Amino acid sequence: MPQYEYICEDDGEVITLLRSMRDADAPVEDPSGKGRRFVRKLSCFGVAGSEAGTGSSHVHLGSCCPCGKPSSACGRN
Repeated sequence: MPQYEYICEDDGEVITLLRSMRDADAPVEDPSGKGRRFVRKLSCFGVAGSEAGTGSSHVHLGSCCPCGKPSSACGRN
């Protein structure tokens, strides 16, 4: 089941819930019982690495490169 993040419009508190995709945008009850309103937040993740071409952190794992292309099509070894 996917995880979704919800942010409180009043104070910015962020909570994470496991919900089905069908219920992703359904209303969320305030876990503190204060009646605050939570809305789904766009979740992002980051990947740390070096500049392209330096080769210090670009590693192929299996048949897929971390850049999202197949290892054979990546062009960076």
